[in-house]
Amino acid sequence: MLRSVLSVLAGIAVLTAASFAIEAAVNPLLLRVFPRALPGPAALSANQWVKTLTFTYGFMCLAAGGYITARLARRLPIEHAATMGIVQACLTIVAMLSPEGNHASRLQWITTAMFSVPAALAGGILYKRRETR
Repeated sequence: MLRSVLSVLAGIAVLTAASFAIEAAVNPLLLRVFPRALPGPAALSANQWVKTLTFTYGFMCLAAGGYITARLARRLPIEHAATMGIVQACLTIVAMLSPEGNHASRLQWITTAMFSVPAALAGGILYKRRETR
């Protein structure tokens, strides 16, 4: 039981650390490379290409979290990855409802929450396939 809880928490920690690290590196780079299209930090949340990039690396970070969760869980790896996705979807909804959640549209928040489980499952399935080889 403890291993299950810790594996899910580890997956969320990997997801969080990776996504914040990528955002911290990519956002200043985008502002520097595209100064006309992105004149300031507020333009990042309004630009469709940046939204797509953010969603893409977020999906990959979720998959990485699902992979780590599955690897650490050992028993029922795909189910643990799905659980991590469900927990992350709930955390996404909580973030959407928070006062700081106005930097993204409701549609963005809901889409992210909806894709949390499939992304985490993708990581769990990837682990399971590599394990069976």
